[in-house]
Amino acid sequence: MTFNFKKTVFAASFAAMSIGLAAPFAHAAETTYPLTLKNCGRDVTYTHAPERTASLGQSTTEILYLLGLADKVVGTAVWIGPVIKGYEDANAKIKRLADNDPSFESVLATKPDLVTVQFQWHVGPEGIVAKPEQFEELNIPVYTSPADCTGKDNSGGGDGVRHSVFSMDLIYQEITELAQIFNVQDKGEKLVADLKAREEAARKKIASANGKLSAVFWFSSAELDIDPYVAGKNGAPGYIMSALGIKNVINSEEEWPTVGWETIAKSEPTLIVAGKMDRRRFPADDIALKQKFLKEDPVTSLMPAVKQGHIVIMDAQAMNPTIRTIEGIEVLADAVVQLGLSK
Repeated sequence: MTFNFKKTVFAASFAAMSIGLAAPFAHAAETTYPLTLKNCGRDVTYTHAPERTASLGQSTTEILYLLGLADKVVGTAVWIGPVIKGYEDANAKIKRLADNDPSFESVLATKPDLVTVQFQWHVGPEGIVAKPEQFEELNIPVYTSPADCTGKDNSGGGDGVRHSVFSMDLIYQEITELAQIFNVQDKGEKLVADLKAREEAARKKIASANGKLSAVFWFSSAELDIDPYVAGKNGAPGYIMSALGIKNVINSEEEWPTVGWETIAKSEPTLIVAGKMDRRRFPADDIALKQKFLKEDPVTSLMPAVKQGHIVIMDAQAMNPTIRTIEGIEVLADAVVQLGLSK
């Protein structure tokens, strides 16, 4: 049996905070402007709390929403799937510049006083949208998610090589810094505390399975009949597996290396975690095609994980270094329990 866990965890957890289940916080200090932060090796100065933000990247956009800043967002781009539960109406009111890669001109047309970026390959030293300097020449600061540059080399193109292990601390840093930039520090502290509590609860759920299980995370494939893009050891899936004591059968520093199914099959992963997304850049972006392939391909159909139904469907956003990575930990922990593998 294949398990698909559709979560409403963000809505539930924030409702819990609203009725006082989260620990109280002392009022954080107000931001003093101009504020200068080191961001991806560059000093970036913010002269005021932004009023018009163009947000290029679903995770960073969702962080802004969770910080109560949807009314400060004037354009978004780079979407992999549906917006987090509870923010559908707010998101629908904001201009979608592109589902994937926006143009430099379309971003400027929103008249932003801040551009937030999830991936350097969109706005970075070799950005396909622009370089940060192009915006800063127009007095528009750029904030890039630390998760895409800290311990990671993006100079070779593609998804980059992550030399240091990803940690949710990088997402917590992004939340904290965005809260500081917008002068909503209290909301940032509460959001970080909630995410940490959720991770700890998921860890405890399958603590008894520590070291007994292995997995491979399949994001997509350029074509179904060629080597798939699977998760390397240092990215978000590596963090998810490490948090739950599950071994990653892929030993690569590349973010999403291509590895042959014959090689994967020889490693005999206990679980296959398949990414579900609305994006249709590649045929295998379609989760239905992934499932069909696994059951019909001569190699994958013989894998114990496939024969035993140990296939877990996970929102692809959770497989990237994003705020959804916590959701990925929860989904995988629940799957392990439901499949009877937690003993």
